[in-house]
Amino acid sequence: MYARNILAVGNFFLAVSATLVSYTLLSYLSSFISETHIGFAIATGGAVTIMAFFSLPRLVARYGAQELALFLAFVNMILLFAAAAAPRTIASAVFIILTLSLQPLIFYELDLLLEATVTNENATGRVRTLFLTGGNVGALVAPLLIGTLLARVENYTYIFFTAAATLAPFIILFAARRLPEGAIVGHSHLRDTLQRVAQNRDLLAVTIGHFILYLFYIWAPLYVPIYLHAVLGIPWSALGWMFAVMLVPYILIEYPAGWIADRFLGDKELMMAGFLIAGSALAAVGFLTTISTPLTILAVLVATRTGAALIESMTEGHFFRRVSEKDIVSVSVFRGVWPLANAIAPLVGSLILFLDGYQMLFILTGGFILVAGTLSTSSIKDFR
Repeated sequence: MYARNILAVGNFFLAVSATLVSYTLLSYLSSFISETHIGFAIATGGAVTIMAFFSLPRLVARYGAQELALFLAFVNMILLFAAAAAPRTIASAVFIILTLSLQPLIFYELDLLLEATVTNENATGRVRTLFLTGGNVGALVAPLLIGTLLARVENYTYIFFTAAATLAPFIILFAARRLPEGAIVGHSHLRDTLQRVAQNRDLLAVTIGHFILYLFYIWAPLYVPIYLHAVLGIPWSALGWMFAVMLVPYILIEYPAGWIADRFLGDKELMMAGFLIAGSALAAVGFLTTISTPLTILAVLVATRTGAALIESMTEGHFFRRVSEKDIVSVSVFRGVWPLANAIAPLVGSLILFLDGYQMLFILTGGFILVAGTLSTSSIKDFR
């Protein structure tokens, strides 16, 4: 199996595990912890990840990206099994939040491994969107599993056991085959890299855009499921297939969008459209009520991910046209926006919920995605 295919398949299993946890996290924890406290706990985990994140370039140079990916995936699997073994306890909450914190670290290693397979930067959009498609298929499968596992009884232990089990094929796959790793010619200090990114208008703009996308990736998976389930009363058996349909745009859009960006439009126009669609749709979630038809709810959900799919494919492709896997500190800055979003987004969500409620949460966060995203995109220097 080619290295790119191994990485795409590995991303599939990783995405199944991550999506199982993220879509049910708030519903599970809110059964024994207040929602405000949950936001602070998740933010704390994100802060811990930030502190660990920028040690990764040094660890990669010493141990290798593949070895670290294997180690972190194994730790993640153990934490999930531990959470399943101690349901509805503070310990299980800590274990689950730690699994969220490990996800950016694992994907960072996969970034380096994938970029090492790219020899022609004109193919970057297609290579990266193929990789993303593998993860998107996994993310689509996960809601169907959620709907099946929680259809009769809301026992979230089933979710955590399944999430742990799906990491086993990832570990076996990466242990069985040695993947190419680009020759690391040395790495700069973090301060120098941050300064370079800040002085490069293009890199700064796409990094900010990626950060805004990950704010969306915290707000939407955390708060939309619990709003639809706990407030609107939609059962998991129905939410499972609705979320699966919601995620179809990632599969249908990202690879064609990467191909179009490579050959015709460039990244900027599609990225701008993505922020307009995703922000508007997330704000529209706040206007869904118990009398909203399933078709209306589904249309809004699909729109959120149509926009996000465009943003993700364009920010990923644009950034990795500008850097290589050898520039592992620049990659760590780009990926560092994920734990930064983990630290900020739940705090914002908890504050809005404390002051008002879910409707205002979706209106404000959706409006921010729309405005801030389009502003950051306007500063990008397209390659065409």
